[in-house]
Amino acid sequence: MSEARHVRVERDGFVALVTIDRPKANALNAELIGELDATFAALENDDAVGAVVLTGAGEKFFVAGADIGELATQGVLDGQATALRGQALTSRIENARVPVIAAINGFALGGGLELALACDLRFAATNARLGLPEVSLGIIPGYGGTQRLSRLCGSGAALQLILTGDPVDAEEARRIGLVNGVCEPAALLEHCKQIARAMIARGPTAVALAKQAVRRGAALPLADGLKLEADLFGMISSTAEMKEGMAAFLEKRKPTWLRG
Repeated sequence: MSEARHVRVERDGFVALVTIDRPKANALNAELIGELDATFAALENDDAVGAVVLTGAGEKFFVAGADIGELATQGVLDGQATALRGQALTSRIENARVPVIAAINGFALGGGLELALACDLRFAATNARLGLPEVSLGIIPGYGGTQRLSRLCGSGAALQLILTGDPVDAEEARRIGLVNGVCEPAALLEHCKQIARAMIARGPTAVALAKQAVRRGAALPLADGLKLEADLFGMISSTAEMKEGMAAFLEKRKPTWLRG
């Protein structure tokens, strides 16, 4: 992967902190989407990564939305291509092997909220504002927002945000289930890292398969989801990881997990 101009990756043990840094508002353009896609592809193949925290640079913006200058020139075919490119990125994040946590440090609007929706968990700073304002610009969300928001918060809350285009503050986002929690800005990153470390302390294969069961099962009828769960339960039941986890419990010690 060539060096990214607008994406930084820092390591804190097995936690990878991915920071979007594109002045002035971390707006998503084609270049940034490509850099994020390449970054998450590289992290997916790194066995030394146990969890990812995604955030924005500065104190005001997570990602303020898409680059309107780019969108304003689009027609039917390139508009569809733009949506598919953004959806490919959000799907990559959603289907990552390891948990991905969004640390929403400010405005998360449009494509920014769609990035956060693709993450497994979302925590917002008290100053954050979250919304999908696309209808105010005469377009609709195109990077998965119409689908993921309704699945997460229900169609009523999703339709209100999408059809009015009005953002909500962090506390309202928590009330409707859009974020898992709210933190003071100075505490946000460390809180997200603590959650990440708690996941990393568990069996890595178990975490990956549990995430897969939830993500894949959400799109299935209950009977098929239960079959998927049983298949994955069987898959892990003969692994060295399971044997170590059970032995550690019986021996009253902390397990030692194998990582890269």
